[in-house]
Amino acid sequence: MSARSVRSGRLPFHLGAAYLMNEAVTLRHATVEDIPEIERVMRESITGISSRTYDSRQVESLLKFVAYLDRDLVSDLTYFVAEENGTIVGCGGWSRRGRLYAGSGPDAGDARLLDPANEAARIRAMFVVPGRERRGIGRRILQACEDEARASGFLRLELMAMLSGHAMYLVAGFRDLEHVEAHLEDGTPFPLIRMEKSVR
Repeated sequence: MSARSVRSGRLPFHLGAAYLMNEAVTLRHATVEDIPEIERVMRESITGISSRTYDSRQVESLLKFVAYLDRDLVSDLTYFVAEENGTIVGCGGWSRRGRLYAGSGPDAGDARLLDPANEAARIRAMFVVPGRERRGIGRRILQACEDEARASGFLRLELMAMLSGHAMYLVAGFRDLEHVEAHLEDGTPFPLIRMEKSVR
């Protein structure tokens, strides 16, 4: 990758590549072997970052119902991990399937393949460990997702933003569609913001 592309912050689309983010952090596609570490990052992020915008009951429920990885994201090769000195410090991905977010319980349409011409690709399971937020890791993962979704024919991205990540998505060019009073599988209130971005 050229020095110009590194400075611009844009990641080239190349399936399976490890992307240089800065001198210490690289981005690559996740493997099955990464899943335990990915779920560690999810738990640390929920406990240390999401707890700033959700109360203790919500955090406890998030750890139970959200802090696990949808295996389809890995098998579809649409999920990324960000590594710093060999340790995963961030993760996130996109999906060509129907499920929009974790924690809502299973649905018959979760595994349905989306129509790129008429439906938005999903942004899924974005997390970074405490102490690594606001360093561009999430933005770089989003850019990689955008590049791959566009290359797969999608014209739009859609996500359900946790309150703790809303500001980052706005900066990355997403717009609010609606505030959603969602609930986790045990009935715990889980307010989210549905957002969208054009990638034409």
